[in-house]
Amino acid sequence: MVVIRLSRGGAKKRPFFNIVATDSRNRRDGRFIERIGFYNPMAAGGEEPFRVVQDRLAYWQGVGAQLSPTVARLVGAGKKVAA
Repeated sequence: MVVIRLSRGGAKKRPFFNIVATDSRNRRDGRFIERIGFYNPMAAGGEEPFRVVQDRLAYWQGVGAQLSPTVARLVGAGKKVAA
């Protein structure tokens, strides 16, 4: 099953997450199919904390990909901010 989830990057105590479409059997930071956005919880000032390519997200959901709970929360909060 394809799942859309966070993949951790960044330095120690400075997390940065890529939002990726991957097979659910792959490791968290392992191989992925496509990078569709990012989440930076440490964003400060004018930095952008969250971005996702909406058409690719819609495509993956259309072919049956499931959102992880955290990504679902971020996408829902992102829509409220954009509106």
